[in-house]
Amino acid sequence: MAQQKKRQKIRIRVRGFDHRLVDRASMDIVETVKRSGTCAVGPIPMPTWIEKFSVNRSPHKDKKSAEQFEVRTHKRMIDIVDPNADTMAALKRVNLPSGVEITVSV
Repeated sequence: MAQQKKRQKIRIRVRGFDHRLVDRASMDIVETVKRSGTCAVGPIPMPTWIEKFSVNRSPHKDKKSAEQFEVRTHKRMIDIVDPNADTMAALKRVNLPSGVEITVSV
């Protein structure tokens, strides 16, 4: 049996509250990776995390009246297969919009 070479992979997770910013940031990352000559898989949309909050409108008079708020966190995942040094250097130079958080794991 011939052993196969284990392929190195970098996983990038992009998170943010505005789905347009998250999509733009993930597309910028994919374009940068493809320009450097490496294969990128994604962006793969992950489930949106929804947090809901209920707050009393008034602490005294209207006890039964409440306002509801929600915060949606949109996520995308990108896998970079067999990255090289040019890919890593290009990823460090990518300008991402504010309000977008990325997590890189090898």
